[in-house]
Amino acid sequence: NGMTLNRKITVKIYDVMGREVVQLVSGKQSTGAYTVEFDAASLASGTYFYKLVAGDFISVKKMVLLK
Repeated sequence: NGMTLNRKITVKIYDVMGREVVQLVSGKQSTGAYTVEFDAASLASGTYFYKLVAGDFISVKKMVLLK
């Protein structure tokens, strides 16, 4: 229908203990594809989780940071 939705979007990084370490995105975005740059220079190597929340959609994925 060509309708553009504005939804609250958040992207956050968590450590293995569940503590939030970085918030990459927070705000309303219209429908579309986006790229976010993540500077992990201040983080230690290890396992982290990233959480994407877009309206009712929630996705959590694991990532491994190697330095």
